[in-house]
Amino acid sequence: MEEVRATSAWVASHSSHVTVDSSGIEKVAEEMKDSIPKVEWNFEGIHYFDNGPLTVQYLFVLDALNFCFWPDNEMSYDHLAAGLKEALQNDKSAFDADRLQKYTGPELRKMLKWPRPLPLEDERVRLMHEVGFELERSFDGKASKLVESCEKSVAKLVALITSHFPGFRDHTVYKGHQVFLYKRAQIFAADLWGAFKGQGFGEFSDIKSVTMFADYIVPAVLEQLGVLKYSPSLSSVIESNREINSGSEEEVELRACSIHAVEEIKETIHRKTGNQVLSVELDLWLWAFGVQCPSLQHHRTLSIYY
Repeated sequence: MEEVRATSAWVASHSSHVTVDSSGIEKVAEEMKDSIPKVEWNFEGIHYFDNGPLTVQYLFVLDALNFCFWPDNEMSYDHLAAGLKEALQNDKSAFDADRLQKYTGPELRKMLKWPRPLPLEDERVRLMHEVGFELERSFDGKASKLVESCEKSVAKLVALITSHFPGFRDHTVYKGHQVFLYKRAQIFAADLWGAFKGQGFGEFSDIKSVTMFADYIVPAVLEQLGVLKYSPSLSSVIESNREINSGSEEEVELRACSIHAVEEIKETIHRKTGNQVLSVELDLWLWAFGVQCPSLQHHRTLSIYY
């Protein structure tokens, strides 16, 4: 994803609130180089998998809805993944394209067995409708046809998704420059690759091109590890749990500098060991570190992109 990599590097070199610290990169690369996990997709057992097209449909719906859990401090990604899995196990037609276009907020809540309105519930429902409509219009209702159209290329898959599905167009303008982040489109490709173990629907010739997935957990981990440094004003906002507006300089810098930092860590590990590691693997290491730290303070932004 060269446009993600290049534009994130541009943000990092012009950032006003977030700095990528080279000594922090060296230190973390040294710590990580011998402990990078091989991606074990679904090690928690929370995902649906049947080794076929229905798994692709499940993952696309999951990644269309995979954003912004923090306003409800009891909700997490695990609830979404497991709830959608159970719904599909109970009714194999639950994510048929025509049905996706008809779900309501209360029906989605019932599907996830959630007792109150979901964070950004209206947007989640709108995106389910969007996915169903465009799959039906352009891909015979099947996310597997979307994946087959990309000819085993992550770059082509992300381009297809972002051209057909507006809800995946995770880009913004920063100091007059367009910046591409594409968290959910890339994580769909990574989920396919992990679920199908790089075979079949998960076979991509360019999986190395995937960057880390710019969310709100990994930036906080990178800051805690000394890779990212925040300005005093940004630190104050995060520590006081004040919301940061989507598309603001601070929010774009947090995400883009995280992407650039992970790319720098990847290159440093390669220089130290000669090994080529994947950004997907580094992201998993950092994300797993973060979810084990309940006291970790992350930035708070209402966004459909992460």
